[in-house]
Amino acid sequence: MNRFDTESLLLNSKSARKLYVDYAAEMPIFDYHNHLSPRDIADNRQFKNLAEIWLEGDHYKWRALRWLGVDEKWITGDAPDKEKFMAWAKQVPRMAGNPLYHWTHLELARYFGIHERLTEDNAEDVWNRCNEQLQEGSMRAAGILEKFKVKVACTTDDPADDLQDHADIRRNKDIGTVVAPAFRPDRVLDLTNAGFAGYVRDLGKAAGAPVESYQDLMEALKKRIDYFHDSGCRLSDHGFGAFPYEAATEKEASDIYLKALDGETVTVEEERKYRTFTLLALGRLYRAKDWAMQLHIGAIRNNNARMFAKLGKDSGYDSILDFHLASALNAFLSELDRTNELPRTIVYSLYPAQYDLIATTIGNFQSSEMEGKLQLGSAWWFHDQKEGMLQQLKSLSTIGLISTFVGMLTDSRSFMSFPRHEYFRRILCRLFGEWIKEGDLPADYDYIGGIIQDICYRNAERYFKIRQ
Repeated sequence: MNRFDTESLLLNSKSARKLYVDYAAEMPIFDYHNHLSPRDIADNRQFKNLAEIWLEGDHYKWRALRWLGVDEKWITGDAPDKEKFMAWAKQVPRMAGNPLYHWTHLELARYFGIHERLTEDNAEDVWNRCNEQLQEGSMRAAGILEKFKVKVACTTDDPADDLQDHADIRRNKDIGTVVAPAFRPDRVLDLTNAGFAGYVRDLGKAAGAPVESYQDLMEALKKRIDYFHDSGCRLSDHGFGAFPYEAATEKEASDIYLKALDGETVTVEEERKYRTFTLLALGRLYRAKDWAMQLHIGAIRNNNARMFAKLGKDSGYDSILDFHLASALNAFLSELDRTNELPRTIVYSLYPAQYDLIATTIGNFQSSEMEGKLQLGSAWWFHDQKEGMLQQLKSLSTIGLISTFVGMLTDSRSFMSFPRHEYFRRILCRLFGEWIKEGDLPADYDYIGGIIQDICYRNAERYFKIRQ
C-alpha cells in the first residue's frame, strides 16, 4: 500500500485524537517568527513549479540530500528544477525516522491533497499534479496564508530596511493576513565583521542621522525602532552563538565602537562589552515601546569553510554550539529587571540540555504585569521534531507552566512550512493525551482542550499585542 496516513500521525491514544480533532485542528495560526519574503507576499508570488516552492532555500532538505551522497548539482547547483525534484523524491524513502519524512507527506497532503508516499516511482505523477495546482490562485503566496488560516505572520527584517514591502502589503486589501515586521539588529552587534563600518553608515542613512559616535548610533537605532513601530512591528529578534555578558560602561562601549569604525582590531573581551552594553540599551528601548524581545541562542554557523566560500551563509552548514549560559542570561535579565526595564522576552536555545536551565532562569523574572512574561522558546531549528518538541514541552511544564506557552512558529523561508504548526499541535495533543491516559490529568476535555487552544493560538495573540 502506497498511502501515508496523515490523519492519525503522532496521535497515539484516543485522548490525543480527541484533543487534536475537537480542539487543536481548526485553530488559526499566529506565526510570530519566520523568514518569509514580504516581497513575495506583496507580489502574491506564483511559484513556477514544485521545486521552486518546495526545495528553494530549504537547508533542512539540502543537509539530508548531502548526507545521502547526492551531488551538489541537484541540491543548490545548476540542474533543472525537475531534475532537482526527482533527486529529492528518490531519496525521501531513505529518510524514515527523520522529521523530513513526516513533513514531506503532511505538505503533500495539506497543500495538494496527495496522500501517497513519495517515491521515485510516482515522482513524475506528483510533479505534474502539483505543478497543475500551483497555477491556482489559492496556491499563490497570499492564497497560501489564507488557506492555512494564518492570521498573523511576522517576518525578520533588518533595521536599515525601508519596509516598503510591508507598506505594499498593508495597502492591499486582498491580503487578509496581518504581516508585521520584526526588528533584527544582529549586524549592529557584529562589530568584528569586515562590513561593520559600511553597515552602520547605511543604518544612519536610513535613519537620516549621522553615526560618527556611539551616541549617534543609539539615536539612529531609536529612530529606526520608532519607524518599525509605526509600520506595525511589536517584537525584536536577536541571534547569538554563545550569549554575551560582560559588564561595561557607556564610555567603554563608545571607545570600542570608534575602534571598530576605524578598522582597528577589537579584542574578544571588548566585543563582549560592546555587545552587552548595546543589547541592554536595545532592551530598554523595546520595553519603552512595549515590544517583545526574542533571543535565539546557540548556533555555530558556516562551519564548512570550503562550502561557505562557494555558497555563502544559510546554505546548511550550521550546527549546535555547546557553552555555559546560566550566569550570563541571569545577569542580563537581572540588569534590565533592576530598573523595571525588562521587556517581554522569549529565550530559545539550540542546545537542548539548556531547556531546564532556561526554564529556571526565566522563573526568576516573571511579573504581575502578565502571565508568562518570560518564555522558554519553542524547540528550535534542529529540534522542531517530535523528540525535541517533547523535551522542550516537558521542561516547560515540569519547571514552569505550559498553560502560558505562546506555542509554535515556522522559523522558515518556505511557504510550504505551515504544516509544522499541525505537526506541533499533534505532538502537543499526544503529550496531554498521555497525561490523561496515565491519570496525571482529568479526562475533562473542555478544560484540557481550552489549554490546548490557548497554546495553539490565543496565548500568542495576547502576548504579542499585534493589532489584527
